[in-house]
Amino acid sequence: MNILGIRIDNFGKKEILEKVGFFLNEPGFHQIATVNPEFVLQAQHDEKFKSILNKCDLNVADGIGLKYAFIRFGKWLRCRMAGTDLMHEILYLAYKYNYKVYVAANKSGLSTFEEIRERLEEMYPSLEIDGADFDPNGDPKPSIANHDILFCNFGAPHQEVFINSAKNDSIRLAMGVGGAFDFVTGKIKRAPKPIQFLGLEWLWRFFQEPKYRFKRIINAVIVFPIKIIFSQKHE
Repeated sequence: MNILGIRIDNFGKKEILEKVGFFLNEPGFHQIATVNPEFVLQAQHDEKFKSILNKCDLNVADGIGLKYAFIRFGKWLRCRMAGTDLMHEILYLAYKYNYKVYVAANKSGLSTFEEIRERLEEMYPSLEIDGADFDPNGDPKPSIANHDILFCNFGAPHQEVFINSAKNDSIRLAMGVGGAFDFVTGKIKRAPKPIQFLGLEWLWRFFQEPKYRFKRIINAVIVFPIKIIFSQKHE
């Protein structure tokens, strides 16, 4: 499905995880994006970001707004999967099959790379993990070799641009994870399961970070729905 010019892949959870497994077993670089309404809005005035998203090997729907966008166009979204959940699915595969993980952490974020690594090693013993802290507003030219998986938590569009600039023959799977590492380190508490099920994570995050989240909430729950209501369907 095409939502305001951005491709959203409509797969079930089993198919998503099968694709992840395929990417990890196939030589070559594969980029995954967990797209939410803010991604779609950002891409409306950022052609580079839009191009990267539409060239990703897999675009997973993350955000209740996309579910309603599918309904608006007469379709049913088969799976809405939060980026943090997909990240843990990938980390489990890395732990199980000894894939090497690289973490590009936001230097200005809540969680440092060392904090992230320490917690991930507690959760996934023997996981081989390396990484560093980066400045998303700089012009990083990463050289990430001999790692199978790359995670970046700069937030959109910086993380997707960073990942795209880092692609090489070593990395098989790369994904932007936004604030997922802050859940891992406990710097931010994730919404309880019932709130996740209802698609109200945005409200939970707003109460935790009202100043930071206000503009983002306006875009997600007001601007995006209005654009969807008045837009035309594109397959």
